[in-house]
Amino acid sequence: MSEAFSAESRLIHAGTERAVGQAATPPLVPASIYVSVGEPQPGRGYGRESNPGWEALEQALGGLEDAEAVVFASGQAASTALMLALAKGRDSIVLPSDGYYGTRVLADKLRPHGAVPVHVDLQDLPAVERALAGHGPQKSGSSVLWTETPTNPLLRVADLARLAELAAAAGAPMVTDNTVATGLLQRPLDCGATASLYSLTKSLSGHSDVIGGAVVSRDGELLAALRAWRSSGGAVPGPFEAWLALRGLKTLPLRIARQSQSALAIARHLAAHPRVAAVHYPGVGTPPSPVAARQMTGGFGPLLSFEIIPDRAEAADQVVQSSTLILPATSFGGVESTWERRGRWAGETAADGLIRLSVGVEPAADLITDIDAALKTLKTLKP
Repeated sequence: MSEAFSAESRLIHAGTERAVGQAATPPLVPASIYVSVGEPQPGRGYGRESNPGWEALEQALGGLEDAEAVVFASGQAASTALMLALAKGRDSIVLPSDGYYGTRVLADKLRPHGAVPVHVDLQDLPAVERALAGHGPQKSGSSVLWTETPTNPLLRVADLARLAELAAAAGAPMVTDNTVATGLLQRPLDCGATASLYSLTKSLSGHSDVIGGAVVSRDGELLAALRAWRSSGGAVPGPFEAWLALRGLKTLPLRIARQSQSALAIARHLAAHPRVAAVHYPGVGTPPSPVAARQMTGGFGPLLSFEIIPDRAEAADQVVQSSTLILPATSFGGVESTWERRGRWAGETAADGLIRLSVGVEPAADLITDIDAALKTLKTLKP
């Protein structure tokens, strides 16, 4: 579709064959083989190399950042392929100290291959610059900068443009995990990132019914390497998963707008609640994050977290278990609101009393009623 139209419109029509008699929606193609004679046709030699459903989904995802996408069986599979493709010959992977714990676990597994994980506060730009200088015999271009903003679960925002400048000066490719913001609220490639990483499981598919991942980039060599890793490693999405993800993706603009609006209202309400010690959300603070306001002009997304009083695991568990509307569950970005005591996961950077809340599409007033009722149960907790 013409680039004269918005990313939202192109997203809705991606993968549709505009020919008389063709289905108005991309079909589900559960094929593992293709008719093939002579030299294999690129992308149609075997089912592990491509699928029409993947291609439609990749077209939609790439359009969000005017780039190309490669989809994977999960967000972790996408991260694995990115690390393997980018870390070869480099000394370190510079990671956010407060980002998604699964990424830190994955980076640790690459240590035997020579890339040492280095954890740093992405808001501390001098510290990032020092980390990018390298820790081995190479002193230039020895690192990969792996960014995440807003971070999960503390929702801290990093300045992608400044980080990209530091990465370019060090000869380091920069990856941005853009799962929380999505390509509608934040476009890392425009800020200088080499690649944007997504868990399709979260807001992009949006219905808590599919596992998937994707990388979006404008670097042709990297895209080819990712497709090669996907094929040889077998981290391919199923046709049905790709079909579900594309169907969910078409409503992303509507969902993310509603969720961002409600999340901001809930975060402001919690910031004034006597049982809440701290709220973590880019739109709340004194003043709100100026970097977030500049980078995320369409809203701040569905995810927030807050710390209760008392700061105890059993108190947070009591609040989560007391809800009658919000679902006690992990993950985020679905149409249903979910929350959990985030510190229950090993290796997570979260206070004992921190609750991560994913705001769904229910009316904000209903969610606030449920939250207030759950927080009231803290009065029964023994000191």
